[in-house]
Amino acid sequence: MFMTLVVDYVRIDKSEIEETGEYDLEGLFIRLGLAIDSIGAKRVALDTLEVLFSGFQNEAILRSELRRLFRWLKDRGVTAIVTGERGETSLTRYGLEEYVADCVIFLDNRMEEQIATRRLRIIKYRGSKHGTNEYPFMIEEDGMSVLPITSLGLEHEASRERISTGIPRLDTMLGGQGYYRGTTILISGTAGSGKTSFAAQFCKAACEREESCLYFAYEESPDQIIRNMRSIGIDLQPYLDSGLLKIHASRPMAYGLEMHLITMRKFLDTFKPNVVVIDPISNLTNVGTQTDVRLMLTRFIDYLKLRNITAVCTSLVEHESTAGINAEGISSLMDTWVNLRFFENSNERNRGISVIKSRGMGHSNQIREYLLTDHGIEIQDVYLGPSGDLLMGSSKAVQEAEELAESVAQRQNADRKKRELETRLKSLDTQIASLNSEYETLKEELDRLVSDQQLRNEALATGRSELVRIRKADKP
Repeated sequence: MFMTLVVDYVRIDKSEIEETGEYDLEGLFIRLGLAIDSIGAKRVALDTLEVLFSGFQNEAILRSELRRLFRWLKDRGVTAIVTGERGETSLTRYGLEEYVADCVIFLDNRMEEQIATRRLRIIKYRGSKHGTNEYPFMIEEDGMSVLPITSLGLEHEASRERISTGIPRLDTMLGGQGYYRGTTILISGTAGSGKTSFAAQFCKAACEREESCLYFAYEESPDQIIRNMRSIGIDLQPYLDSGLLKIHASRPMAYGLEMHLITMRKFLDTFKPNVVVIDPISNLTNVGTQTDVRLMLTRFIDYLKLRNITAVCTSLVEHESTAGINAEGISSLMDTWVNLRFFENSNERNRGISVIKSRGMGHSNQIREYLLTDHGIEIQDVYLGPSGDLLMGSSKAVQEAEELAESVAQRQNADRKKRELETRLKSLDTQIASLNSEYETLKEELDRLVSDQQLRNEALATGRSELVRIRKADKP
């Protein structure tokens, strides 16, 4: 279906107009009516009324003609959009258009922290329920994008599916199965703690599952991210080439907070990812006020949950404490919070990881050391010293060496005692054998004596009996 557009330029030059007596703008009505009838127009745009009326000085006539214009357009059955400039004390210069019009939309281009943000507000809309908040909007090559400022609500479904973090030991810390799909994860830490590395490892794991990943980078270029992650064994280039991974890099100060949100939603609608990474989300918090940041993140998180998209957000903290994050209210919006921090001991800094919270699952409450190696991230076993303190780095190595030396010494001492006992046992066995031999000899001698005595007694008894027989002694 083809639509027809007519553009009619009305030239107004104040120097060519002379106002005398009473007059009206019937000529404008005739010209406008002819243009409408020529194409059967259903919509009319007048841009702007101020230019049209700038050549006239009689405000009473202008107000009367303005009311007649709005009534005339309504009688013609056309939808009219009339633009006007803001007045000093009213929405429009003449302070009448907003009362005559059925719908009044106020546009504002506001500067905050040297960043311009366009906002839209519906002042009134007769016969219709409408939002009363300010809505940011953006003018792009494919039109205008308007983003509601209100949250999408809490009616999204909660998935029971679990997905891997890409780090087996971290999966174990999170109940053995990783994150819930469709949740938001915060990875916080100071500079150099490895936040981007954890996010990149999660991206790689998602791409290995043939899931699409959208990476918003606010500190590094895509090529720099690829190079840096390759140094620790995380190669994202194949997934970038295959189209599973898309990296969008921009400076946070390029435009306002709301514009970032509109841009991110546009990429989400176009790319339709399963996983999203925002690295770091703390850079966006510097663009607007604390209230604006919380509103923006709430809307964005609701939008992600509605689409069952799993999001990993990194956040830079200035100090080892988490006060900076809580101040912005970011952590309370997240389902899982993984904290990375440095531990200083023995003149060295070592990295430690802990799970501060993870909704809906049992998780580890221990701090573990992790290493950034040539083949990825390795989370170490918990190693406690004699006093129960967590040991890392060289302190752990020294303690391990001491325990190894002590173990070797104990083993050597045990071997020595074993040899001594074996020698004593052998000596006792020899003594026992000698005693057994002596026992057998004495027993044989005793048995022989007993046997000899019995034989003598028997011989004596036999001799006596024979003697009695020979002597023919009387029997008793």
